Amino acid sequence: MNKSTILILLLLSSLTRLNGQVIDLSKVFLTPVQVSMQEVELEGHKAIRVTKDTAVKKVDEATFVRVNDIVFQDGTIEVKLLSRLLPTATPQDRGFIGIAFRISEANDRFECIYIRPTNGRAEQQLRRNRSTQYFSFPDYKFDRLRKEAAGEYESYADMGLNEWITLRIEVKGAAAKLYINNNEQPALVVNDLKHGANLRGAIGLFVDQGTEGFFSELKVIKTN
Repeated sequence: MNKSTILILLLLSSLTRLNGQVIDLSKVFLTPVQVSMQEVELEGHKAIRVTKDTAVKKVDEATFVRVNDIVFQDGTIEVKLLSRLLPTATPQDRGFIGIAFRISEANDRFECIYIRPTNGRAEQQLRRNRSTQYFSFPDYKFDRLRKEAAGEYESYADMGLNEWITLRIEVKGAAAKLYINNNEQPALVVNDLKHGANLRGAIGLFVDQGTEGFFSELKVIKTN
């Protein structure tokens, strides 16, 4: 790809972003952070395939594809995503996939909401109740939130592996709501984002251990 083509793509992408339309997920507009990424086509969708760097052993870390040139504080983020388990996945892996937002320049602070597709139709009710998850990096990972406020930052939602899921996050101030597959009511409501109301930053396509994640048709509408 020559410099002129890249410049044209960047200009078109900037116009798209301003109008709140679909964001171009070509690799030239993305930066992998402790993940590998690849442009693919899957079931008719142009997508980005994302897997976590196996050198990162901890969970709920900065493991995402960072979308370049977007500074997001309040508004709506919507994406189609599909999760599969890697052949190396353990019995504890759940197909973790979601969206990080308000990511700091150094990737050392951000909010994140992700889903566990294997839990959505599990035979154990407790697992179903943990189909969605909010966490805040670096201080409020899922295990701390589950210990200090059980059930407050997780919820049930119908979902499964190897199917396209529309995930929408609406953010306003210190609150965020997660909507699954265009349902009118949110699957998860968070009223106390741990970094507060004023953090601004990038958006990231998040995966965790054992996940082969695919992302397509990212839309961002900023309200400030």
